[in-house]
Amino acid sequence: MTHPYFDTTLPDGRRGVAALAHRGFARPGGVDSGLENSLAAFQAAVDLGFRYVETDSHGTADGVAVALHDAALDRTTDARGLVAELPWDVVRRARIGGVEPVPALEDVLGTWPALRVNIDVKADSGIEPTARAIERTGAHDRVCVTSFSVARRRATLARLSVPVATSAGRTEVVGFLAGARLRTDPLARAALRHVDALQVPVAEQVGPLRLTVVDARTVAAAHRAGRHVHVWTVNDEAEMVRLVDLGVDGIVTDRADLLRQVLQQRSRWA
Repeated sequence: MTHPYFDTTLPDGRRGVAALAHRGFARPGGVDSGLENSLAAFQAAVDLGFRYVETDSHGTADGVAVALHDAALDRTTDARGLVAELPWDVVRRARIGGVEPVPALEDVLGTWPALRVNIDVKADSGIEPTARAIERTGAHDRVCVTSFSVARRRATLARLSVPVATSAGRTEVVGFLAGARLRTDPLARAALRHVDALQVPVAEQVGPLRLTVVDARTVAAAHRAGRHVHVWTVNDEAEMVRLVDLGVDGIVTDRADLLRQVLQQRSRWA
């Protein structure tokens, strides 16, 4: 049975495309506006009608999960220092873009009780605090826990009382791609046996080589394995259209406004 997180059923019974606002919606300028992962950015996505947002989590020195992409406050806030080395009382006073407070993950989950949140656990410091935030808000049916690190994702899941949706880590993605390219479904399926979804970029740069990750063959292989395919981070209209036509199940974007327009035009807006 598909986890409730992935339900994009349209009123007419067809399947929509999950539209995920990357770190919220911080236009003008997208993520570069400096308001990424702020409550204001998440509210802007909700105001556009988005049911899904993507965020990241780190843990403070005293065990509070915060919605922040970087390990340090330096790039996006008016403060400095590593989140894992600072107490929540200090981190909470940092201002994203000089104006918006760094939010606790629990506040993101609690402010919009129906909002589905894709959580990338960025560091070991975030494992216990992320699980605690999910538990305290009872958000199990509406979160997807992921990480580049399979061990980190598993450690987070082990602390939860109820299963949540999951997405593949880097080694699982590599195993899946090997199976898909070799046209060996058992290998591809085995690589994803512990997760519900494959969340990947269209292509990955490996040294001088640009390797395609999402194409007709890999989407079909993931679907044969019963797994969802979400693609990040797509900000070009033509690419959005191409991916929808390819049959992907979700798109992560900084351009929430543009993705909504594309999906509405193609009657796939969930």
